[in-house]
Amino acid sequence: MANEWKDARGVTVTTTPTIEGKPIQDYLGIVTGEVIVGANLFRDLFANIRDIVGGRSGSYERILADARNQAIEELQAEAAGRGGNAVVGIDLDYEVIGDKGSMLMVSASGTAVKV
Repeated sequence: MANEWKDARGVTVTTTPTIEGKPIQDYLGIVTGEVIVGANLFRDLFANIRDIVGGRSGSYERILADARNQAIEELQAEAAGRGGNAVVGIDLDYEVIGDKGSMLMVSASGTAVKV
């Protein structure tokens, strides 16, 4: 299924409230994963240059993807710790934090379930 992703522990995650063909047997509560990443001065400089001349900032895109994956992995680990084998209703949030907006927080939350 295109909207599912499974980790090494076998914990499926999905943004949908159910998993087609797999009825939910037990709801185990809300699980979360958060990652905070700091910005790098040199990466910022090159990203600003790229913004001026056009194009995408590959370094920022990689950092964002890594942070998102880490947050989802934390969420999956928490679900597995509760005896779950899936997390439904995943929500991803991104927020700039810090005194000068120099950090980015990526958080993932959802409901751990047993299917």
